[in-house]
Amino acid sequence: MKAILYFEDGTYLMGESFGAEGEIIGEVVFNTSMTGYQEILTDPSYRGQLVTMTCPEIGNYGVNSEDVESEKVQAAGFIVKNYNEEYSNFRGEKSLAEYLKENGVIGIQRVDTRAITKKIREKGAMNGIISTVEFEVEKLAQKLKEAPSMEGLDLVKEVTTDKIYKWNKLNNEKKYNVVVYDFGVKQNILRILENLGCDLTVVPATTSAKEILELNPDGIFLSNGPGDPAAVDYAIKNIEQIISKVPVFGICLGHQLASLALGGETYKMKFGHRGGNQPVKDVNSGKIEITAQNHGFAVDADSLKDKGGEIKYINLNDNTVEGLTYKEKELLTVQHHPEASPGPHDSYHIFEEFIKMMEMRQNDKTQNTNSR
Repeated sequence: MKAILYFEDGTYLMGESFGAEGEIIGEVVFNTSMTGYQEILTDPSYRGQLVTMTCPEIGNYGVNSEDVESEKVQAAGFIVKNYNEEYSNFRGEKSLAEYLKENGVIGIQRVDTRAITKKIREKGAMNGIISTVEFEVEKLAQKLKEAPSMEGLDLVKEVTTDKIYKWNKLNNEKKYNVVVYDFGVKQNILRILENLGCDLTVVPATTSAKEILELNPDGIFLSNGPGDPAAVDYAIKNIEQIISKVPVFGICLGHQLASLALGGETYKMKFGHRGGNQPVKDVNSGKIEITAQNHGFAVDADSLKDKGGEIKYINLNDNTVEGLTYKEKELLTVQHHPEASPGPHDSYHIFEEFIKMMEMRQNDKTQNTNSR
């Protein structure tokens, strides 16, 4: 079936649909990863976005029930150059088209993804609409005019859990009681934290600081998530009250929210960073790490100069902030994704830094108790 991809700047591309039929509006972005389309599709951080894959061949290894970051497809739509219906992989359980159809997500193929990527790089991320049912550009243009911008949009409320739950997949020793603020948490983050000995309690994004602290955590994790961090004002207010109480670790949106809670500012990037090949530099050691990233907003470094934040990592492509430390507050945050599923594992050690923070806090408690 034919499909159209129409952009808010008035340009459009004709292609073929795969997956579900219908119509969907979202922010058009691109991802430069060579593999991992299933993890990308199920990452809650892609909520409300039409994801363009720069890799030209997509679908060739199918999908399975294990390589997911949430319980369903979160991306609004999927844009590829060539979709491969016939997949070949010993772990493959169904085709990508079947998977998209089951989740009600429209895919479009046979479009020039290089042209789309170039457009976004030159003009910036913009809204678009994929349709298999409407092809009159005037009508599509009107629908896009009525669609909200990603800037100012709170999408966390669409992906967060609606109740507190325990994440308990491994029969291992749990040394640290960690509360996870779910702003759209990726499951591989939970897997890694549990593997490192964390007893995880996942809570909704609106959970109050008082409720969090009553759980007596050894540490608090601020998860990734979609949308504009400045719009998630309820989370910012709660984070203000937990910082300095216990060790806190934030990734991506969690990094941005922590910065806002300390009086910093964030801004919308022109086209963001999305892919598994982003170079990041540790400004103290000079070490370079190749990282996986997915964000369209960034922290303004100048806004934190007098707030105690020290830049720990920068992106070598554009020198944007990739990580901050606040030594006196037991707070560590990174913009990139050290869980990297799939992707490079250079930044895995950041999880171990969080564990070390909690271990030091426990040791201090033990020493204080013994000294009495």
